[in-house]
Amino acid sequence: MRLAAAATLAVSMLAATAAQAEGGKTVAVTAERLLDVATGKYIESPLVLITDGRITAVGSSASMTIPAGTPTIDLPGQTLLPGLIDMHVHLDSSPLYGGYTGLRFTDSFWAVVGAANVQTTLKAGFTTVRNVGSDRYNDVGLKQAIDEGILEGPRIVPAGYSLGSTGGHCDSTYFPPSMDQTGPAVIDGPEEGRKMVRRMHKYGAKVIKICATGGVFSNDGVGVQQLSVAEIRAITDEAHMQGLKVAAHAHGPEGIRAAIEGGVDTIEHASLVDDAGIKAAIKAGAFFGMDIYNTDYTQSEGRKNGVRESEIEKDRAIGEAQRQNFCKAVKAGVKQIFSTDAGVHPHGGNAKQFAVMVKYCATPLQAIQSATVNAAEALGQSADVGQVAVGRWGDLIAVKGDPLADVTVLERPTAVIKGGVEVKL
Repeated sequence: MRLAAAATLAVSMLAATAAQAEGGKTVAVTAERLLDVATGKYIESPLVLITDGRITAVGSSASMTIPAGTPTIDLPGQTLLPGLIDMHVHLDSSPLYGGYTGLRFTDSFWAVVGAANVQTTLKAGFTTVRNVGSDRYNDVGLKQAIDEGILEGPRIVPAGYSLGSTGGHCDSTYFPPSMDQTGPAVIDGPEEGRKMVRRMHKYGAKVIKICATGGVFSNDGVGVQQLSVAEIRAITDEAHMQGLKVAAHAHGPEGIRAAIEGGVDTIEHASLVDDAGIKAAIKAGAFFGMDIYNTDYTQSEGRKNGVRESEIEKDRAIGEAQRQNFCKAVKAGVKQIFSTDAGVHPHGGNAKQFAVMVKYCATPLQAIQSATVNAAEALGQSADVGQVAVGRWGDLIAVKGDPLADVTVLERPTAVIKGGVEVKL
């Protein structure tokens, strides 16, 4: 094992040297220790070399040398981890405007809200996010602005609009018939679903989001199934053909099982999952993204933010059930991804969910893996994010303390590095 590790390190150092010889821009990062999130083991006195945004070497500073003239980000007394990943956010949403209160603003207001939220999210240590549903393709625009260096923010995997049935959770259900409001991505029937996937992909979606059941923040039953297996299968077949993953909003047991049978990759919320749904997820290899923190915020702050009483009641009714089912799913071995539904709670508070996950049966390492290696796998981006390893983006965070002993330290990152560039906190 030592010989293999030495050989790997030698290859990494050669790669770093070659990159420098070709004129690549290299930065070194040092700290007290580095958590290997795949194994749960620590590397003491780590040295990470990042060239042109990608990691080229990782090891102990006792056995490695920083190339002469290399700028160094030195983080003494701190613990390094890979940049965190939140798999369920709504960047152009704010919990401060619930119910009908958001109608006070013009449409473009929400794009500006998103521009503020991406910066807050990055500074909270989340260097990659999956935005599962936005208005007017705002998430695609935010991604493009960040990629062009116009905005500072995380790497975004955008969905564009969420697909759903007429009158369902992803339709416009707040208005009377006289206003004739219909969601832009409503589909009824398999072929309409297939066509809408193509439309989302055409305009920049990198993941497809569907609403398989009702939800909390709409005029429907929270667990009622709203898409048939045939519709879901057509959507997933088309998305997978296009190289896209599919995320399904699904609270109720029937909708969860239908989504899994229909081939979706991740089940969002999974609040009322039953034993059959858990078994089906394990058999299919589907991930659960269970947002078990945000009910605390909705119950304490939602009413004063304009959230309707019917929605407060629905959230209250499923909140504890979802947490107990999270525990059951973790114990059963369902693969978990870190999904907070930020936008229902304030952006930047994403890491508060770690403590709730640990309270409800997850180990600290399992909670951390949900936001790193598991999330990267679910995205299909294990070669790019989720670990501090050669070839991945140089996305790291630092915290004071031991996150395996106290996951709440993840709520207070002391440094955030994206692509080898330190973010000003």
